[in-house]
Amino acid sequence: MRDLGLTNITFEEGDACDLAGVPDDAFDLVVSMFGAMFAPRPHDVAKSMVRVAKPGGRIVMGNWIPGDPTLIAQILKISSAYTPPPPEGFVSPLRWGVESDVIERFAGAGVPAEAVSFQRNSFTFEHDGPPSEVVQRFREYYGPTMNAFDAARSTGRADDLQRELEALFAAQNTTGRDDTTSISATFLRVTVST
Repeated sequence: MRDLGLTNITFEEGDACDLAGVPDDAFDLVVSMFGAMFAPRPHDVAKSMVRVAKPGGRIVMGNWIPGDPTLIAQILKISSAYTPPPPEGFVSPLRWGVESDVIERFAGAGVPAEAVSFQRNSFTFEHDGPPSEVVQRFREYYGPTMNAFDAARSTGRADDLQRELEALFAAQNTTGRDDTTSISATFLRVTVST
């Protein structure tokens, strides 16, 4: 990693379901932007986040919303048509975008419902190139899209998936140009007071 003069930062790889090695009450602020929502055991995620947050601290999450007409929910909808059904017991990561589910998960970690608040926000994907290049980034680096392309390749449908995603990205591009991209995606910002 290049030296940016940051001497007070460390990175640790871990499991959002079990933040092993992180002491109780360690942080004033615990943040997950579109990350912890993909961990397989959401109730354990909530418990781990609450455990490592100091009393009087905050947990802030950014979570994609199911059925939303903006980019990410639509990518996931298209991708799911190309992948095999999920295994029994699978809990969709998008359930973190459902307020009642979030309240229930944090209630299981001892947080009262009134300590959990919600706000819809937008994240904008900006790129100095055509929407098809953004599709390629999602194909290479976004897990659900990577999995969809793997499955579509095995059934000879990768070109169909590519076309559907390129049409989606082009339709949601708000620049009005073919050579630059700006696409907004709505997410649910969750704030938990511990």
